[in-house]
Amino acid sequence: MTRTDVPPLSSSSPSPPPPSSTLLPGDHRRLGATPDAGGTNFAVWAPAAASVLLCLFDHDGSEQRLALRERTLGVWHGYLSGARPGQHYGFRVDGDWDPQRGRLFHVDKLLLDPYARAICGSLVPNPSLAVLKDSGDVNPGDSAAHTPRSVIVGDDRFDWEDDSRPGVPWRRTVIYEAHVRGLTRLHAEVPEHERGTYAGLAHPAVIDYLRGLGVTSLELMPVQHFLSEPWLTERGLRNYWGYNTIGFFAPHADYSSSGSGGEQITEFKQMVKALHAAGIEVILDVVYNHTAEGGLSGPSVCFRGYDDRAYYRDDGWGRYADVTGCGNTLDASEPQVLRFVMDSLRYWVTHMHVDGFRFDLAPALARNSHHVDLSAPFLTAVHQDPVLRDVKLIAEPWDATGEGYQVGRFPAPWCEWNDKYRDAVRDFWRGQADGVRDLASRFSGSSDLYADDGRSPYSSINFVTSHDGFTLRDLVSYHAKHNLANGEDNRDGSDHNRSWNCGVEGETDDELVLELRRRQAANMLATLLLSAGVPLLTAGDERGRTQGGNNNAFCQDNEVSWYPWELDPNWSHLDQLARTLLALRAQHPVLRQRHFFEGKPRGGIGRKDITWLDSSGQEMTERTWLEPGTRTLGIFLAGDQLRAVDEPGRRRHDTSYVLWLHAGSEPVHVVLPEHWADHYLEVVRTDVSRCSAQPWKPGEAVPLLDHTFALFEAVGGQLSG
Repeated sequence: MTRTDVPPLSSSSPSPPPPSSTLLPGDHRRLGATPDAGGTNFAVWAPAAASVLLCLFDHDGSEQRLALRERTLGVWHGYLSGARPGQHYGFRVDGDWDPQRGRLFHVDKLLLDPYARAICGSLVPNPSLAVLKDSGDVNPGDSAAHTPRSVIVGDDRFDWEDDSRPGVPWRRTVIYEAHVRGLTRLHAEVPEHERGTYAGLAHPAVIDYLRGLGVTSLELMPVQHFLSEPWLTERGLRNYWGYNTIGFFAPHADYSSSGSGGEQITEFKQMVKALHAAGIEVILDVVYNHTAEGGLSGPSVCFRGYDDRAYYRDDGWGRYADVTGCGNTLDASEPQVLRFVMDSLRYWVTHMHVDGFRFDLAPALARNSHHVDLSAPFLTAVHQDPVLRDVKLIAEPWDATGEGYQVGRFPAPWCEWNDKYRDAVRDFWRGQADGVRDLASRFSGSSDLYADDGRSPYSSINFVTSHDGFTLRDLVSYHAKHNLANGEDNRDGSDHNRSWNCGVEGETDDELVLELRRRQAANMLATLLLSAGVPLLTAGDERGRTQGGNNNAFCQDNEVSWYPWELDPNWSHLDQLARTLLALRAQHPVLRQRHFFEGKPRGGIGRKDITWLDSSGQEMTERTWLEPGTRTLGIFLAGDQLRAVDEPGRRRHDTSYVLWLHAGSEPVHVVLPEHWADHYLEVVRTDVSRCSAQPWKPGEAVPLLDHTFALFEAVGGQLSG
């Protein structure tokens, strides 16, 4: 046993050091730190290590080291009497130094517990954190003073009461992508000390807003404990988005208003419980494809210190195989690493009650050797797991390589972010599409991607914007990115945004340009919310949030990224539009199709389930489908199908609708279909401030401004036609 003094952490003080200095054998099966009434069992996997030290930290920062003597199946373990919840701890691992063989052991590196349920403290850039590249002759010093620490967490005694998953069916799902900190940082009704935290997100004012908007499922950007990259910290910036995970079992401590000694777990659970009580699901954006250790120039704070070659893929030449663009790639095909990932996922479902996951760069997890394999161990394990197979599973179906692009290929029950939908909608409304064929395919559920393997329209997670890229307002206000604030001379972020500034770059007081921008934003929002599939709305788009043209604001923890709760009157129409269309979508099954359109009457009676129209109100011909200059598309959605599936026991017909999407640069007259309704009522038009209450007659020509979306309800009429 040795003791050294290191600076104390500024966060919650741990309990006094345990009275015992003798480790009992303990249990190798319970990885991590597992306390009971008498002490804590410690177990960590490091199969090739020569020795492992358990490090305990006192309230004044002094360190006590105890050697773990027991090793079973590559797991070092021991039981320490008197070790209590709240105790800060870590591990030091010693052994061979042989980078070519993935041996990066060094006793001067203080390592986090991969299974830590709570993490306290931050990463302070220092040379001692880096991987030693030489034989070890040069020692940059001990890393303990510069690294966060693991915290022992007590028994799960949280009172969930009657909490249960809302179980929102995919056909009714509306996803809202949000950031825990950014969503409430500026909310005036949230107490100041709770803004930007789990508690702030659980505030009744925030939950009431989400419910009123029509959101069913909240997709949170990464909340597993993450670190800021040292190169960012040195520039005075921080990782805001959180795609740099280090603690895959631990809620991010900076999002806790109550403390970081385990209190963050309780606060996270209270947030989930409050959202569930409102009927809102919680989906986590998770980053198992890489870790915050990055490449060999990154900080050595956890995984590489236990078994670098096991945790990370190599390229066969002694370097990391980096298919993530983040320096390393987690090797989910290695059995113990796969167990680690699965244990983490199950923990968030069973202990934290989350409802699903969106997997960042999912193909990186589905690799055997160096190739994507959609029957890889990770996907197979998820499919057969009795806990995970029943939650929502969403893939970001690409990674940083060309081979990793797998849109439309993930097996059921996976749903996918559909970037083909994003691109088609953007191109159509900016007038750069090759006709209307691609838009029609994406609007109707992308059957070309998902129908061939028996999946449904809701396999497509439709989005026009996301956290990564322009906001909706910026998409219609900027042609080019403006990322100088990120400190990389505007080199970061995509140069291919499919955006259109409507004639002026950035902010302007030109009212004609502003009117067009407001209309264009509304056009894309309306298209998204009425398309077949699952709509994903980026937080703030419905209120005209702008990032000033920054399309890669991952390091902007400030007003650039935070949610604007003071509604800009110039963009307030988007909020009302979203509420109106999401309410209609929830009420009418015809606007949220469970099955792909067939282009014929369902059940052999009534009208076609969908009819595509040209501006004359006639059904589209092959010639008009192939015309690259077509900029106007009409869609008749027949409500003839019975609603028995959505409303058992109620056999009645749904409402029918006509939609017009006109992306032309000149006004147009569109003719409402004859014989299919007694009359038509305006529901939404993006070219007017208020819809007319006067009915339109079948066959009547409706004038639309350039770049206009219009929705009409078809009232009356015959079922056949």
